[in-house]
Amino acid sequence: MSSAAQRRLMRDLKNLTQSPPAGITGSPKEDDMMFWNAIIFGPDDTPWEGGTFKLTMQFTDEYPNKPPLVKFVTKIFHPNVYTDGSICLDILQKQWSPIYDVTAILTSIQSLLTDPNPASPANSEAARLFSSNKREYDRKVREVVEESWEDDAD
Repeated sequence: MSSAAQRRLMRDLKNLTQSPPAGITGSPKEDDMMFWNAIIFGPDDTPWEGGTFKLTMQFTDEYPNKPPLVKFVTKIFHPNVYTDGSICLDILQKQWSPIYDVTAILTSIQSLLTDPNPASPANSEAARLFSSNKREYDRKVREVVEESWEDDAD
């Protein structure tokens, strides 16, 4: 017996696998449709290029009426990501709409990498550097990109 949320997640999975956006992948755990692992690759021609960033997505039975809890597993240095990996993104909070699916969520997070909102900081140091010392910010981003390769070896 599957819930409406699980049926919707099956449709999201089908959409994601049939027409995957560049640099994004995701799928549910083998034994749990409500818990997904996802990977976002850093966009080309940005300081994030070459990075492999792992995320988890935890859905409730209220999906798609309520957003999933999405967190970075890979360490990341970004104005809108808390140290625990939680993401400060409007569509995952007050701007959520049931029209968003897994693909839309992951594409939004991927674009947030290169287009942060320093006015709503989750990481004040990253926000400060992004606004006042872009060169140092980019250097720190490249550090986490390189660390993401080491995470891949695990």
